[in-house]
Amino acid sequence: MKSAIYYTCLLIGFFVTIACSQIHEEKNASHPNIVVIYLDDLGYGDLGAYGATAIETPNMDKLALAGLKFTNGYASSSTCTPSRYALLTGVYPWRNKEAKILPGTAPLLIDTQQQTLPDVLKRAGYHTGVVGKWHLGLGSGHVDWNKHVSPGPNEIGFDYSFIMAATQDRVPTVYIENGMVVGTDAHDPIEVDYNQNFAGEPTGLDNPELLRMRWHHGHNNSIVNGIPRIGFMKGGEKAKWIDENMADTFLVKAQNYIKENKKQPFFLYYALHQPHVPRTPHPRFAGLSGMGPRGDVIVEADWCIGQLMETLADEGLLENTLIIFSSDNGPVVNDGYYDEAVELLGDHKPSGTLRGGKYSLYEAGTRVPFIVQWKGKITPGISDALVCQMDLLASLASLVGIDVENSDSQNMIEVLLGNSKNGRTNLVLEASSRTALRQGDWVMIPPYSGPQTNKQVNIELGNSKEYQLYNLTDDISQQQNLAEIQPDKLHEMIEAYRAIRGQSVVQEQLRLE
Repeated sequence: MKSAIYYTCLLIGFFVTIACSQIHEEKNASHPNIVVIYLDDLGYGDLGAYGATAIETPNMDKLALAGLKFTNGYASSSTCTPSRYALLTGVYPWRNKEAKILPGTAPLLIDTQQQTLPDVLKRAGYHTGVVGKWHLGLGSGHVDWNKHVSPGPNEIGFDYSFIMAATQDRVPTVYIENGMVVGTDAHDPIEVDYNQNFAGEPTGLDNPELLRMRWHHGHNNSIVNGIPRIGFMKGGEKAKWIDENMADTFLVKAQNYIKENKKQPFFLYYALHQPHVPRTPHPRFAGLSGMGPRGDVIVEADWCIGQLMETLADEGLLENTLIIFSSDNGPVVNDGYYDEAVELLGDHKPSGTLRGGKYSLYEAGTRVPFIVQWKGKITPGISDALVCQMDLLASLASLVGIDVENSDSQNMIEVLLGNSKNGRTNLVLEASSRTALRQGDWVMIPPYSGPQTNKQVNIELGNSKEYQLYNLTDDISQQQNLAEIQPDKLHEMIEAYRAIRGQSVVQEQLRLE
């Protein structure tokens, strides 16, 4: 009798184990690993999958061939900080007046009580990590870089962070891991100031003989590794990064994060620094593109993406990993340094057929490469649906079964997975606090004062004293302003814009006419 009971218990235990295993597998199937690969200033025309022929990007192209390539994928803004804010919070950046290009000493832009993408995924049981460019502020505005820096990524939902504070061309030029500067030295404390230099410290403006890279505009403060930066820094010699090693450093940290967290669902925000200035390819990539450092760092970034994909494959994770690839804003060729990017551009068109670029309200400012891949789950193809990076919060929350608070983020998970072609009906686009409306096939740009072209970077900004109205299906390059010959459509667009942005904003723009 006891033997029968014993074997019955074993049998029950066996079936319970099988059932639990099945439940675990089902949970994993609905909770895939999520990797966001985010480039910096990569244009719509900068990779082969979107029409580039003068530069080779085989690994980015493989993502597109094996996934869903969106032709109407947008960043929220034509500059970096606002786009990153929208991606992580699901909120339009123009709703936060501080969401603009930040100095390296800016306080954390995202409130620690604010809903964020990593926080939402943590609620679903994810381990969360960020590796690469941050540029969303750190601390409360008075940071001691020699002590724990807080609040930062770890206080808004990331379990692990390995970042640079702002950009490669801004001080402090150090890596920060989980709130601590890597390589601090009590005998050589770090000091950072964006208003005045420290006594006796050389600058790009006063000491050109110390430079290995000349500044063109706006980059003539402290010199680090022979490169003049924005802002002033003193000390921290052992902590300063080596620019040419940055891509490898971030890649290894991202690979290690994947390996260390592969046994649980994880979210990795891998924010590459390329092709933002200063463009400093590792010697392995210098000269490979034939287009100077800008082309070389795109090739370098492509290699990094290939290595990351190999890591996912080697760890057996590709079939259970959703990969989202995009860029924070459109391209810029000369963005502050003489690096032959203009002279060696040749036939390459970073914006493709689009008008404008970084800083611009025209399409090339915010329409960017946007690819989603999930091996075995997403049928490869092309989608013309209108999607935005801001929608990742609501979409991924839906994927993992988490309810989120009301925000500007829309649930586009079926569109991102290729199960629907019904994308957004409209989207407000932003460029340095100026906004425009994309609705259906149309774009309306309100009147704005200011220069029509940023002459330093040679990019049209979209400013005009008149309303601009374009049909993107017929005129993707935005050459024919239809505002006067399509008054009904213009009125419809203005009303839709007013409903989102508010009467006071539109009224202010009307006074500019």
